[in-house]
Amino acid sequence: MAFGIDRTELRAWQKAVRSGEVAFLTHYWLDERFPECRTVTKAGCADLAKLVEWGKQYGLKPEWIDMRPDYPHFDLFGKYEHDILFNEGLIDQLKRFNLIQKHEA
Repeated sequence: MAFGIDRTELRAWQKAVRSGEVAFLTHYWLDERFPECRTVTKAGCADLAKLVEWGKQYGLKPEWIDMRPDYPHFDLFGKYEHDILFNEGLIDQLKRFNLIQKHEA
């Protein structure tokens, strides 16, 4: 179950993904398979080759891509989510979803 974002944010992410950008969408999330995680970031790009290449720098495997027809994406959570958001300079997302660590504030 996703929550903590609005339709405008979702539509902006969808548009960026469709246009071939690597785009990020973070939201609160509950999934009983991952009880320790309360957020997920979708890193998506309609250009699969670009998405695969982008993911390599973070050790993400192509088989981890959620192959949605219009919005292929990696689901990032836990340490991957934090480290990738930090490395991509998305500090606002870390702060907004309380993922920032004290030494990063």
